Amino acid sequence: MTTPPALLVAGIGTRDERHAAAFHAFVEELAIRHPDLPVAGGLTGPGDHPLSDAVTRLVGEGVNRFAVVPMTLIPAAPPRDGVAAALAQEAERHADASFTSARPLGPHPTLLSVLERRLDEALGNRPRLPSDRAETTVLLVGDGSPLPAANAEVHRAARLMWEGRGFAGVEVAFASLAAPDVASGLDRCARLGARRVLVLPYFLFAGGALERVRQQAEGWGLAHPEVEVVPADVIGPAKELADLVMDRYEEVADTAGRGGCADEAHAFAHPDAHADVR
Repeated sequence: MTTPPALLVAGIGTRDERHAAAFHAFVEELAIRHPDLPVAGGLTGPGDHPLSDAVTRLVGEGVNRFAVVPMTLIPAAPPRDGVAAALAQEAERHADASFTSARPLGPHPTLLSVLERRLDEALGNRPRLPSDRAETTVLLVGDGSPLPAANAEVHRAARLMWEGRGFAGVEVAFASLAAPDVASGLDRCARLGARRVLVLPYFLFAGGALERVRQQAEGWGLAHPEVEVVPADVIGPAKELADLVMDRYEEVADTAGRGGCADEAHAFAHPDAHADVR
């Protein structure tokens, strides 16, 4: 019987300690839920808890096949700090190991349902009329990226959030690196006639970026008392997120280490693709 590949959870590097701590707590919970499977996780780019440490630990335990699940909502990533570059470095460091990467997580319907639940929680989870949603606009706030393709994915998620959910509209803003910022996004909502705006962060985990978004939204709301501004929470370590990670793992587990070499950048440019890196 073939031993299944290890699950390697790859997060994008951050110096935000709260975000990193939430990421690692999520990985630890995955490991507890799946005791028969080697599970480890780490971050690419700057910061503590690098992906390389996770790989080195598992290689030391005899693992040579890795099914990698990128913990990102956006298929496009900066080449130097993205998962693809990190995996290429690990393939060079560990010549006998193979790394097969799954698709990024978003915007999966399961996560859109979690986001919808976050909106209901922000409104108090009390019985509401359909007209309540019709009078509510959502401002979906992404991290922001210097890559237009990455920012376009947030607009795609916004469209999917709007379809069939009964909100007056779903607009887009970014926490940094891209326009519009939160204040400008709220300005647009107000110009479109919104009297209640739910500010929904399109983030996996809480951290400094979430706090900045909330502060910016609160400041705008104080200056515009005619519009009710309601903050919503991040996706967080929901059961649905853990289940989706395992779904992504299973998509590539059977082929991990057996496929031919592929262009990893291609896998992240096209959400329906995955790649094998040796």
